[in-house]
Amino acid sequence: QVQLVESGGGSVQAGGSLRLSCAAPGYTYFRACLAWFRQGPTKEREGVAFIDSSGTTRYPDSVKGRFTISQDSAKTTLYLQMNSLKPEDTAMYYCAAGRRSVGGSCSAPGTYNNWGQGTQVTVSS
Repeated sequence: QVQLVESGGGSVQAGGSLRLSCAAPGYTYFRACLAWFRQGPTKEREGVAFIDSSGTTRYPDSVKGRFTISQDSAKTTLYLQMNSLKPEDTAMYYCAAGRRSVGGSCSAPGTYNNWGQGTQVTVSS
């Protein structure tokens, strides 16, 4: 499978913005899913943005209205635009790819079997 490679992490002050990128070609088939997850210090991994092959997106309440997941027109690169960042957004961010089950959603556990190496995002107050 294609290796996913994230970039764009860094340090920013609270209220600032960052855009993460992930090279993710080939995930255009029916039921394909792409997503961004994060894992902060002492926290469990959390899905923060999901997009399916039709372009439908989903976000948890913790980031809704602040984060936007998208792909480029060729569908080879996945993005996560993060605005109004908060210190609690500090985490390692991972892009992930997989295929949802029939009738399932891209946010369902067990959907993703291909993970990037992660990129660190640090938000200072």
